[in-house]
Amino acid sequence: MLPGAYYFSGSEAVAEGAITAGCRYYGGYPITPSSEIMERIAWRFHEVGGVFMQMEDELASICSLIGASWAGAKAMTATSGPGLSLMMEAMGYAASTETPIVVVDVQRVGPGTGQATRVADGDIMQVKWGSHGDYQVIAYSPWSVQEMYDYTIKAFNMAERYRVPAFVMASEATAHLKEQMVMSEKVEIYDRVKQPGAAPFDTKEQDGVPPMPSFGEGEYLLVTGSTHEGYGFRRSDNPEVQQRLVSRLHLKIMNHRDDIVEVERYYLDEDRLDVVVVSYGFTARSSLYTVERLRSEGKRVGMLRLKTLWPFAETAVQEVSEHTKKIFVPEMNMGQVAGLIRAYALSEVVTFNQTNGEVIAPSTIEKEIRRIL
Repeated sequence: MLPGAYYFSGSEAVAEGAITAGCRYYGGYPITPSSEIMERIAWRFHEVGGVFMQMEDELASICSLIGASWAGAKAMTATSGPGLSLMMEAMGYAASTETPIVVVDVQRVGPGTGQATRVADGDIMQVKWGSHGDYQVIAYSPWSVQEMYDYTIKAFNMAERYRVPAFVMASEATAHLKEQMVMSEKVEIYDRVKQPGAAPFDTKEQDGVPPMPSFGEGEYLLVTGSTHEGYGFRRSDNPEVQQRLVSRLHLKIMNHRDDIVEVERYYLDEDRLDVVVVSYGFTARSSLYTVERLRSEGKRVGMLRLKTLWPFAETAVQEVSEHTKKIFVPEMNMGQVAGLIRAYALSEVVTFNQTNGEVIAPSTIEKEIRRIL
């Protein structure tokens, strides 16, 4: 599509962001409330030469992404909680083989089948800890249609740059939201690094990202989820190889947090605040409206918006906690991010948890903040 302003839903924006980023393979299975992403991709891929595959289930979907990525394609899928659960074993395989893929998770109420059409933010811990072992991922939390577009592009860029699974953690409300967004004329796109003959699974740097060849380019490739050395040979009984591999998978993300983690600060330039709201995703829209309303009355409140969920913005949380009496965390779950904040905050953390399938209204957040002021 041509650069310019469009009136899109969040789901439509994801599809356009993926195409802009260079995605040309989509493997998916329809699941509410993410199906509109798949529908638009299926239509738009006819125009851009992409390959769309509706798989038999979510297990096949995520595995097909891994294969497409090693064939040289930028690959993605979109799903929701029950589908994401089925993808977890393959997600660990993608992390251990350093396969860049993008997963858009349009979260809905759980557990189990839950409420298929209702809103929640219940999958935040699952995307990080759902597969066994130690590994890192990158996950973004957009709050607008514009950010659904922008962070889909960024998820592809980060997946390619760090050779890691990357997530767009939307909610039903953000995916079905409709508002104006802008497609810029110039968009920064990152493509994976290739270096013929180089080891595809190790570098000289302990936190380095190896170059990634594709099948069919003349490289001798071994891709295994078992412990492996730099050229992919299994070393499943070697403690030194295991330690080096897992350490690098961890450090290649954690040592580059300053380049990955993004937050937004609102009204945090005062020396001492009474309450700082830490919020993310769609709930941050209600939070900011409420903060601005309370500040118009002279209340000493501010807000920190988490645009990146993984790696977690621990430094930003610790910094704001040094300048406020209380941190208030409203969530559409039972406190998944609040638990992380408590681990790093130096001030009291107060939570509000809503899991009834409705968005958290500004009036609800206002009532809770007034209660603790």
